[in-house]
Amino acid sequence: MENIKVGIVGLGRLGKVHAKNLANLVPNCELYAACSLVEEERKFAKEKLNVTLTYDSYEDMVKDPNIDAVFIVSPSGFHCQQIKLAMENGKHVFSEKPLGLDVEEIKETQKIIQEHPDQIFMLGFMRRFDESYRYAKEIVNKGALGEITLIRCYGIDPSDGLESFVKFAMNNNSGGLFLDMSIHDIDLIRWFSGKEISKVWAIGKNTAYPQLDEAGELETGAALLRLSDNSMAILVAGRNARHGYHVETEIIGTKGMLRVAQIPEKNLVTVMNDDGVIRPCSQNFPERFRQAFVDEAKEFINCILENRQPEITAFDGLQSTKVALACQESFEKDELVEVNNN
Repeated sequence: MENIKVGIVGLGRLGKVHAKNLANLVPNCELYAACSLVEEERKFAKEKLNVTLTYDSYEDMVKDPNIDAVFIVSPSGFHCQQIKLAMENGKHVFSEKPLGLDVEEIKETQKIIQEHPDQIFMLGFMRRFDESYRYAKEIVNKGALGEITLIRCYGIDPSDGLESFVKFAMNNNSGGLFLDMSIHDIDLIRWFSGKEISKVWAIGKNTAYPQLDEAGELETGAALLRLSDNSMAILVAGRNARHGYHVETEIIGTKGMLRVAQIPEKNLVTVMNDDGVIRPCSQNFPERFRQAFVDEAKEFINCILENRQPEITAFDGLQSTKVALACQESFEKDELVEVNNN
């Protein structure tokens, strides 16, 4: 079986995670090309990952006839245009979340994807591939929790990355806390419940770095969500977890409840010493979701080989982005916002 030749754009922190996986851990895949505006990142791809070609122009890379598929791990604002260019050049496409920053642009991108039914498109909601979340989904699907009444999600980045984010935010648009971070939790809420989100009310506060007010960004935010069947969800998002990377999900139903990662454990080790009883925690998302990133890349390549579309679609990206933007609007206006699901 011939390998699927992949070109990747974006070799930042997450881009390097994907690139290493594609080069070393995904069967039937060859990381053939890499694109970055940063010379050091192109050098990394060439010397450390042995890619055949490197580019400083995405347009040139997607025109390469030897490339079968592209992995888009660039800044969020470029995703829609890069998906369009890849589709028009006959490539299969994997794009990191979010699908885009503007609902109308996402809708246009969705149409372009639909116009190329023979090409595979997949969006990077990697938590759906995490072993614990997949097990929780099985429990929910079996009806073991009964009817879902409330879902609570925490997504808080470690505080050691907050200072660098502040510098980034003063000159760049992340899309806001809810689009940048909570979109994974929003996707999980839709995935577990099978329902759309109809209304949101969001609040937030900047404490450690008040200058984020100037950038229109949030250090910590929360949102209350109403689903289409009147069940509820609570989002807590932040960038200042002192103990490490904290991702937690709780689902409450009429027959029971479950929690995923109540303590963000790194492993099964418990340390008992003068500091008390300590469970080491995951320190970042590449560590916590290491295998999930590998498994989603495997699924993308398998979809190409088997000529089938993945479970995660552009529609999932559209709906999650709508909710995240509604949360941002709610925070900015300090009012309840209705989500337009048409």
